[in-house]
Amino acid sequence: MTSTTVERRAIITGASSGIGKETALAFAKAGIDVALVSRSRKNLEMVAAAARAAGVEAKVYPFDLAELEQVRSWIEEITTDFAPITILVNNAGMAYTRYLSETPLSDWQRLIDLNLTSVFQCIQGVLPAMRAQHQGTIINVASIAAKQPLPEWGAYSVSKAGMIALSKTLAAEESRHGIRVVSICPGAVNTPLWDADTVQVQLNRSGM
Repeated sequence: MTSTTVERRAIITGASSGIGKETALAFAKAGIDVALVSRSRKNLEMVAAAARAAGVEAKVYPFDLAELEQVRSWIEEITTDFAPITILVNNAGMAYTRYLSETPLSDWQRLIDLNLTSVFQCIQGVLPAMRAQHQGTIINVASIAAKQPLPEWGAYSVSKAGMIALSKTLAAEESRHGIRVVSICPGAVNTPLWDADTVQVQLNRSGM
């Protein structure tokens, strides 16, 4: 089986809006079937309808990736239900603005759980299938904030820097299985997480 034949199905987390939604639609236009993961079934169904209009198969999986104990089994379920999965896009995430000195442990943990630990769990869920087919691409959506932190975005920046380190480590470990792992670091994107006024204030504070 050629790589062109195999690599036609992707899991995309955070697919109901923003970067995840646009990634799903771009994949659909490229002829890649998509498994869409997010909490909102309603929004996922709208994205799936648009993907199907492009001529591909799209299925929705309304999972809450904050439920860490369930994430790996959910992803394993998708790799069976929607096989063969050879692309995973880890895009789901959250952000809040608060000085690190004022950040409660509960808020810190919630953000790290979703932005980093759930990514780790998703990856563990797809690796057995990708190793078996000796092919796979894992794309972790980090952020420019990992490289250029801003005031009040400390927890978010740390989580995204961790994602970059996770990607580099996995790339070294999994290349022998034919699996590529990369991270991308978008700058400011007009998504539900983006508040231009807030970020501009923080840029001004940092002298940028």
